[in-house]
Amino acid sequence: MTHPIRGLVLAGCLLGFLTGVAQAAEPHVKPMQDFGNNTVKQWLSEQVMIDAIKAQNTRYAQLTQSQIDSMDIQWRTETVLSRKPLIKQVSGNPLSKRLMELKAATKGVVTEVFVMDNRGLNVAISDVTSDYWQGDEDKWQRTFLAGPGAVFIDAVEHDASTDSFQSQLSMSITDPATGQVIGAITVGINVDRLNAVGL
Repeated sequence: MTHPIRGLVLAGCLLGFLTGVAQAAEPHVKPMQDFGNNTVKQWLSEQVMIDAIKAQNTRYAQLTQSQIDSMDIQWRTETVLSRKPLIKQVSGNPLSKRLMELKAATKGVVTEVFVMDNRGLNVAISDVTSDYWQGDEDKWQRTFLAGPGAVFIDAVEHDASTDSFQSQLSMSITDPATGQVIGAITVGINVDRLNAVGL
């Protein structure tokens, strides 16, 4: 049986730990919001992005969930194979090349960028993602489904390979001609680098 005083102390320590975690996660939000407003929003108005998303929305309008799942499995399989037809189809398109340029211009702040259609499928990528379908994840559900102007900033995670702290900024993408949400974008951000560069 736990001693009452010891139980209170442990509970207090746990509460302090959880509060500390919450507070530690908060400082990255404002700089990422600013980066989204000052930089990413400009990307979202580029015609190459709007055209690519709308074209894929039309092309894949009749896909069933079973077909989407099969394409996702194919993508995941291709990530460990030498032959990558689906990945190359996406990574080699004009919008993917543009995303690579945008990423390179951020001085190391952006670690990856990918654009999703109205089903949550990758339209374009700067780097190969682990999966093809993002429709079951917050990055798509909390932006595309939330409507115009939606922004979702994920928690900060430590990347052991680079010894840096990273987070993801996701935003809905709107067709400027209609005001309709047509897709979403996710931008991986090196939080340490963002704070250092101050973009």
